[in-house]
This record gives sequence, structure tokens and C-alpha cells, in this order.
Amino acid sequence: MLRVNEIFFSIQGEGTRAGRPCVFVRLTGCPLRCHYCDSRYAFDEGEDRSPDDVLSEIERYPCRLVELTGGEPLAQANAFAFVERLAGEGWEVLVETSGHVSLEGLDPRAVAIMDVKTPGSGAHHDMAWGNLERLRAEDEAKLVLTDRADYEWARGWVRSEGARLRCPILFSAAHGRIDSGELASWILEDGLGVRLQVQLHRYLWPERGRGV
Repeated sequence: MLRVNEIFFSIQGEGTRAGRPCVFVRLTGCPLRCHYCDSRYAFDEGEDRSPDDVLSEIERYPCRLVELTGGEPLAQANAFAFVERLAGEGWEVLVETSGHVSLEGLDPRAVAIMDVKTPGSGAHHDMAWGNLERLRAEDEAKLVLTDRADYEWARGWVRSEGARLRCPILFSAAHGRIDSGELASWILEDGLGVRLQVQLHRYLWPERGRGV
């Protein structure tokens, strides 16, 4: 069984696939409490559903891109087998993960979109840093920045560690903490080889707090 918070069809708002239609399966639960979390309702709310039931629902949508998100989807042990099943049935699978759970057992056909927790997240010391070695060219590393100090930490991390990563590195401004334009200016000033991302769904549906 899977503990599911919500399933919805929307526009992918982040990452290198931003703008594409995507089915989202948000699983319940997360061991972390990041200061900027925008899905706290997923910490506890949800219902137990079988993989067959979830598949039946997502197959109703005119789309073959699916993202498992949370919470922390990989905190549920059954999520690994579900990812394998999705990939085996021809889905393009994205897994949005906090970096707290090892990626070792994740099906290689899935794309990991992994947070790199900054000091401002409040979860910096909860990272499973060995996951960085498991990221491949098709995966993504995402850093959500809360202030200038976070940016300076992230800049130093990119310059010292980022070169070892084979995947894209994305910088995102924590909602309500930093202006995305200001973050863009910092990246340009430093000539930093990262990708700026904005949460596209916040611009499309600013009044909606969930299901987007």
C-alpha cells in the first residue's frame, strides 16, 4: 500500500521539464521540517491506496509524465517498487526527493530531482550527502535559497563540489524570502554556471495553495 496525500494533473512548475503537463502523486509523510516547506499539509494527511488504484487514477489523464513528490516520497519503502512498476509500464518518472533518503535502491529509469539542503533550510545536517555521488547526468540537483547567506554558501558549494556533479544544478528562491530577480542578479554578477528556476505554478495559479 501507499499512503497518498493527493493526485492531480498540472503543469510541471520546476526543473528542466518546467512547462510540461505532468501527473503528480503526492505521498504522505516527511522526516524533515524545512523552514520553507510549502506542502506541510502532506506531513500527516492522506489515505492508504493500492498501487493498482493509484495507477488506475493517473491513467485517466492524457499524459505519460508522472512525478512522485511529498513530503518525502522515498520515506515510504513501497515507493521504490511503485517507481519500478511505473517505469516498467512506460511512464516517464520523476522523483522529487529531499536528499534525506538514500537513492541507492531507486530504479535507474527514474529521474531523481534532489534537494541539496542549504543552512537556511534548517535541514542541512539531515542530508544523506552520499547521494550526490549517485546523481547521474539525467538527474537534477536543486538548491532552495532563503537569503544572501544561503546564496553565498551555495556559491561556494557549487565552486568546490558542483564540478563533480554530472547533472544540472538549479537555484530557486524560497517563496517570500528572496526575490527571484535579485537571485538572478547575484548569479549573473558571479558568472555562476547554474540554472535559475522559478515555481511556474505560483505564477499561473497564485491563489491556489495545493493541487498545482
